[in-house]
Amino acid sequence: MLFKKTNIEEKLAALKVEDLETENLLNQVQRILDRDSDHQERITDSLQTGRAAAGNDFEFDLLETDKIYHISQIKQICIDYRLRFLDSKYFKGEIPQEAISKTKELERNHDTILSGFKIIAPSKLFKLADKDDPLLFAPIGNEYFYLIHKWGNDLHPLRKLLMWPFKNIVNLALIVLLTSFFATLMVPEGLFSKANSNAQFWILFFFMFKSVAAVVIFYGFALGKNFNPAIWNSKYFNA
Repeated sequence: MLFKKTNIEEKLAALKVEDLETENLLNQVQRILDRDSDHQERITDSLQTGRAAAGNDFEFDLLETDKIYHISQIKQICIDYRLRFLDSKYFKGEIPQEAISKTKELERNHDTILSGFKIIAPSKLFKLADKDDPLLFAPIGNEYFYLIHKWGNDLHPLRKLLMWPFKNIVNLALIVLLTSFFATLMVPEGLFSKANSNAQFWILFFFMFKSVAAVVIFYGFALGKNFNPAIWNSKYFNA
């Protein structure tokens, strides 16, 4: 005969083997998914609890040099743009899945468990959810940090300029003086006397300066505000 007869017993046994292989494959997939789920839960917990760590066991040959930053560079950026650099446990926004996935990939590539996560973000993001520009870091050691992921929108292009008065007392004083000067120029001529004089201008300027300075001081003390160098790594709201 041209065709071999079909042995039902053999076919049934082969089907049983296929079912067993399928079951083993499904079990293997389930175990992988379970491990991945446990891995993700551990990273999420580590981000939320923010356990302190001086460094992590990275394989330096695998690190991307353009993502390594020294604490002095981070501090300068935070001061310039009035941002904070705090442990991830203080972050009240939502950390995206992509950031967690990149953390998992880093841990797999470097065969380590990362900890000591920190985030750069505006102060308000450490109190309530918003959509500005957070960056997630992990410490390398010796005051160096590795950028894991950036998400959200970019900062306003004028933010650095707008935050310039808050860098130090000298900058703020200059802004108060300039504001007072322009406010004095806007006072109509002859409002207080028919004859204008330099003495009248400077008396009015002094009055404007005291008024603007009073508002700034009241705002600063009432809301517990401070200059950028004092708050960049402070966990306190009224720092």
